[in-house]
Amino acid sequence: MIRLGLGLMLALGAPAAAWSDDGARGRALFETCTACHSRTPGQAGMAGPNLADLAGRLVGSDPDFDYSPALKAARARGLAWDAARIEAFLADPDEMFPGLWMSPPGVRRAEDRAAIAAYLMGAEP
Repeated sequence: MIRLGLGLMLALGAPAAAWSDDGARGRALFETCTACHSRTPGQAGMAGPNLADLAGRLVGSDPDFDYSPALKAARARGLAWDAARIEAFLADPDEMFPGLWMSPPGVRRAEDRAAIAAYLMGAEP
């Protein structure tokens, strides 16, 4: 996990301290999402899909979750999660995937979206 995080930091050009800070902020911001989502591998039975190991995973691909047609179509097109896609999704989920069953309000601040994306991509505080 540490090597993966370091590789992502180097690939994205982010300084280690900033990445760690984003991961910590992202973890705190993600707390509002835990009513429906988990990052615990294998945990099922929540209102939303499990978000463990999200980096590089196809959109709509948690086998234990029944996705909306919009996310099933994204999976069929081969779309995968990366930090940029997560940030765009968090900015306006309904615009990114019209017909999405989940209808969160979106995250207004770009720095908050970046922090949540860093956390979901594997940055641990």
